[in-house]
Amino acid sequence: QVQLVESGGGLVQAGGSLRLSCAASGSIFSTNVMAWYRQAPGNQRELVARITSGGTILYTDSVKGRFTISRDNAKNTLYLQMNSLKPEDTAVYYCKLVQRVAEYWGQGTQVTVSS
Repeated sequence: QVQLVESGGGLVQAGGSLRLSCAASGSIFSTNVMAWYRQAPGNQRELVARITSGGTILYTDSVKGRFTISRDNAKNTLYLQMNSLKPEDTAVYYCKLVQRVAEYWGQGTQVTVSS
């Protein structure tokens, strides 16, 4: 019904930038919330940023000023611009969509930041 596919991950040096994309397809309602989560090995999955279909944004403190979440509602695509990357940003990044009572996750994309 709903599929989320992340892309844009990769290997980057500390201080570099990456832009992640999440393409949503299927039965997408116009009112929804999309978010980026990340999970490093041995760690709990944590919220990175989220954005509503109306444009309301929340960031976790550790990425404020460095990451920018955005979305193209017409294309049902979510983005995460990551600048000034640090080794501690290394994780699998997951896209999440919530609409009504349903929750969907993408497969994740690996981001590795070398020191």
